Amino acid sequence: MTGQHPTGAGDDLRRDILTTLLPGFPGVAAPEWLLRRLRDGLGGVCLFGQNLASAEQLLALNTALRGANPLAVVAIDEEGGDVTRLFYDRGAPYPGNALLGRIDDVDLTERVARTVGEALAALGCTVTFAPDVDVNSNPDNPVIGVRSFGADPSLAARHAAAWVRGVQSTGVAASAKHFPGHGDTATDSHLALPVVDVALETLRERELVPFRAAIAAGARTIMTSHILLPRLDAEQPATLSPHIVQRLLRGELGFEGVIVTDALDMHGASGVHGIPEAAVLALAAGCDLLCIGSDNTDQQLDEIVAAVEAAVAAGRLPAERIREAATRVRGLGASAPALPASVASASLEPVHDASELARIAAAFDVTDAARERLAASDLLGTVVRVDTVANIAIGVAPWGPFAVDAAARGERWPDAAGVVAVSADAPLRDPASLPGPVLLVGKDLHRHPFAAEAIAALRAARDDVVTVDMGWPSEDRAYADIATFGASRLVGEALIALLDSTLAMPATPPAAPARTPVALDAT
Repeated sequence: MTGQHPTGAGDDLRRDILTTLLPGFPGVAAPEWLLRRLRDGLGGVCLFGQNLASAEQLLALNTALRGANPLAVVAIDEEGGDVTRLFYDRGAPYPGNALLGRIDDVDLTERVARTVGEALAALGCTVTFAPDVDVNSNPDNPVIGVRSFGADPSLAARHAAAWVRGVQSTGVAASAKHFPGHGDTATDSHLALPVVDVALETLRERELVPFRAAIAAGARTIMTSHILLPRLDAEQPATLSPHIVQRLLRGELGFEGVIVTDALDMHGASGVHGIPEAAVLALAAGCDLLCIGSDNTDQQLDEIVAAVEAAVAAGRLPAERIREAATRVRGLGASAPALPASVASASLEPVHDASELARIAAAFDVTDAARERLAASDLLGTVVRVDTVANIAIGVAPWGPFAVDAAARGERWPDAAGVVAVSADAPLRDPASLPGPVLLVGKDLHRHPFAAEAIAALRAARDDVVTVDMGWPSEDRAYADIATFGASRLVGEALIALLDSTLAMPATPPAAPARTPVALDAT
């Protein structure tokens, strides 16, 4: 890589523009166009579940990417919970933020984040787009929910700081998101432009509290959100707003690190302008690193570079602004942990013993009625699996008890014939005829009318129904006899352990994993 580049015109300006871009790509190997762009100065790549096949493959991929550009940022959305990329094929072995907030042990949160960082560093990744520090003040939020540490700003703040400290102790950079706060929305910015109509004072007292804590803890990057705050900027969403990026984040909060955008292919950013113009506006607003999307092409990058060059030529975007952004991105790349020579895939995944599962289950919200219904029977008769449309951020990673190997579910869980799938297109039929007791398991049940209808039908037909919400439940818990506040594989294991300890008949425990346990409460 070159060092300081004049950015007035020509190849150096183009190189600096490329350094501000962070595309995604399909497949498990880097295409030649991407490697060429990296050699030309591309800022880096963002990895998604589609890019991972195995630990060895991911390390080889990252070695190729960083070999083409030693200062490249290799970013990934590994939040350590429902949003996972390292474990996209089998669900994450971590509790997730909402449960960490409910346990409220900042040392535990820091240790979990350090474990995430160690796995990322061992695979050659340099930045994780985590932690999510949004204060989830709206229980109808369709995109944050259990990704948040909670609805209390001070709780979210102390765990945000702990997560930043933990992951960055491994050399992997954290990215607190989604500035200035995506918690008070009922709209998914992947699909539309959410509006948060609150005053700056409300933001200061609620949304900004965990961001201040993350910055004080040394967060290397902050990710912006595609939400409109009309009392701060009535025209542009946060990512494209100089008032929010420059005055609020840089000025009032004093953040000096890399400001990265959420993906510009999301409707909240580019639904009006298109991606090239959104890139221009984001750079002009003060963003440094532009996450483009998950499935980008060489032609798209050409279009973005051309749009930025034209904006510079027209005087809409100072070349110095691009140079400033590129310098910050190169500094972030230069701080990355060294690439390891090899990786042992078995060492990447923590294994948790019974006491750790019990500690997680103790943070669930369980009604006395649920315990009584479960204790009245030896085995589960039917499990009703409620399948909702996948949150785009989470994707289709296996979740909850359904991510746990069938053999590890134990003898209390029914076989495949005893699991009934319900969705908006496949409503529940004849609930009275199902073998009981019936365990209904889903996520964010109150937000989906078909799920509420299935629960009502079951409760009207029988008295042995227990509902489990593995998302963010309604405030009145009307649809959640058990609220787990997370749906990672580890949370699924904890739910199964809870069932084993509550159902009447002693169960034969599953065989212990053939790995050394990594304790949640180890020093």
